[in-house]
Amino acid sequence: MFAKLQCAVLDCVDVLELSRFYQALLGGVVNRPDPRWSLGEDWATLHTDGGFVLAFQRVEDYQPPRWPDPARPQQFHLDLGVEDLDRAKESVLGLGGTLLDEGGDRRSWRVFADPAGHPFCLVRD
Repeated sequence: MFAKLQCAVLDCVDVLELSRFYQALLGGVVNRPDPRWSLGEDWATLHTDGGFVLAFQRVEDYQPPRWPDPARPQQFHLDLGVEDLDRAKESVLGLGGTLLDEGGDRRSWRVFADPAGHPFCLVRD
């Protein structure tokens, strides 16, 4: 091993809006001082309660993925474990997320998009 994962970075238009969306989902601290990153209009971080760091990078001409359109693929996605999918669904929608897929016959997961269009899954723990 020669590398250590520092964070996952999501491109977006508004770094504070997206960091606060994920803070409401995961908990944690937005823009906690950390010598690894310079915070500002173009960069924000979320240090989650579990220790994982998400970072948000402003991109001028950001084009969100269109799940499941292969012309604009999802690029990557997060799987977030939840106890109650129905309750979590309502919370995500209330925060500005968008439901993309109810999971069909497999009722153990649902696909959403965050406010910047990044797909993520809620998965029953």
